[in-house]
Amino acid sequence: MQRDRLPYILIPLAACIAILPLILNGCSCGHDFDFHLLNWMEAARQFTQGNLHPHWAYTAAWNAGEPRFVFYPPLSWTLGAILTLIFPITATPIVYTWLALTASGLALHRLARAFAPPTAALLAAILYTVNPYMLFTAYERTAYAELLAAAFIPLLLHAILRERVTIPGIAIPIALLWLTNAPAAVMSCYALALLTLIRLAKPSSLRREIAINTTAGTVLGLALAAFYIVPAAYERRFVQIAMAIIPNMRIQDNFLFHRTGDLAHDQVLHTASLLAIILLAVTIAALAISLTRSSKKHRLTNSADESLLHSSDRPNSDPSKKTSSRPERSEVERPPHFASTTATPPPPRNLYVYLAILTAAIALLLTPVTAVIWNHAPELAFLQFPWRFLALLAAIFSLSTALALTPLHLKPTTRTLIAIFIAATLTYPAYTLFRQSCDEEDTPKARQALFQSNQGTDPTDEYTPTTADNDSLAPKDPPFWLSPDPNAKAPTNTQPSPTSLHITINASIAEDLILNLRDYPNWTITLNGSPDSTRDQRDDGLIALPIPAGPSTIAITYAHTLDQTIGDIISLLALSTLFFLLLRGKSQSPPIPS
Repeated sequence: MQRDRLPYILIPLAACIAILPLILNGCSCGHDFDFHLLNWMEAARQFTQGNLHPHWAYTAAWNAGEPRFVFYPPLSWTLGAILTLIFPITATPIVYTWLALTASGLALHRLARAFAPPTAALLAAILYTVNPYMLFTAYERTAYAELLAAAFIPLLLHAILRERVTIPGIAIPIALLWLTNAPAAVMSCYALALLTLIRLAKPSSLRREIAINTTAGTVLGLALAAFYIVPAAYERRFVQIAMAIIPNMRIQDNFLFHRTGDLAHDQVLHTASLLAIILLAVTIAALAISLTRSSKKHRLTNSADESLLHSSDRPNSDPSKKTSSRPERSEVERPPHFASTTATPPPPRNLYVYLAILTAAIALLLTPVTAVIWNHAPELAFLQFPWRFLALLAAIFSLSTALALTPLHLKPTTRTLIAIFIAATLTYPAYTLFRQSCDEEDTPKARQALFQSNQGTDPTDEYTPTTADNDSLAPKDPPFWLSPDPNAKAPTNTQPSPTSLHITINASIAEDLILNLRDYPNWTITLNGSPDSTRDQRDDGLIALPIPAGPSTIAITYAHTLDQTIGDIISLLALSTLFFLLLRGKSQSPPIPS
């Protein structure tokens, strides 16, 4: 019982060691730190106002807003918002990091435990929790959505690498990946497709089941996430989504050791390239060790079977002793280290082939050789950085390490000491190399003060509506102003603030009401109780609404559009299907023998 509990103690402990430098020295203000922190505070504010599924970020673009939450998957900012409501803002990123690392380690342990005994699975899970790419993501990039997605990649590998592929097993991690991070979801779906094709190429009685269940599971997973995927796919025509792949953010600018002349970009790319080489090298080494050991055991097993067969055919052998002298077949076919220490069966030999092919594919995708694939495969260009595949490679490395460590059997105390040693040894250099210092205006408290000041925050280029130009947007516009000229700038000496969604004014003449709110098709505006779709175009994309002289009441509502309704319906139907499959699978499970 103590051994069973050990992973659930040591994996969170390893994650705690990884965040200990952050607890002692404060957050690392990495590349995406501001973006995620503002997302969490924005979502938390809307949660407290009763909006549990935000679509519009009001403080972005200097209070003019943007439909950020339509396009950025909800799991990471939902978790961050909940933590923001519970913990001080200085602690929220640290707690989030600990939760993501812990979940990742537990997921890898589940994957490794399907193919390796307890000691090997535990040490592999610790390695995955604090592997260099994971800590690079946590410390230098602070790409919190990608960090959380690392918890679901092992679940998808477990679903496709196990002997029997099930629909829920594929669907659940697919849905979780799409709801966490779109680049991680895209690359995981391609990895799933490759592994499925490899498995189908091998003659097996399970080929039909694998093909049907993988396809159905993928469709069901996408359907579960449809409440996010459908609006994001449909409404991207309303925003400048191509700005996500501008120079330095394109695939061709981010192959291994490429140089663009941008010092900051090239430095990050150089670090990622070194991590890629290291991970590829240790993965290949672990696969070579485990494959060599597997081949040796396979030969020994065959020799043992052949020897027993010959001894049973000797003419002088006593028939009455033949049965007792020959070991049980299950013991002969099972490698010696599995005989008494664990119920885990030896991994299938094809597993090494699957992992080797996937590793080779990732290695090629990191180089310009595969540029044609990157440029033509659907959605692959939006990964931006080929080295994002290191998140997948880290899981392959950890599983390969578990296979290589299969003969290792340690007492709980020894396991504990080794796990702590691994976590501490990998954390210290990673924190030293990857931690990003915080300027005074970038600390969590400073970002929170800015958010609460109503000054507004920077726009995000790829979420800017197609009718808007960020360079034309003034950073200190008031909530609204009146002018006969629809292109008029805001009056001076006013206080910046988001636009109220209910405005009552009394205009002396017919003129334009200019709202500090960017126009977007989902906004529904009523003027004096009647729908009003009249707009005057402005370069900055703000809404300019002609109004008559006299009193006017303007109500602004973010409408629940048809694409959102369709996505919600698909997700509800998919959720019902998933529950049905899980209940049916549970009812069909054989009883556990006493």
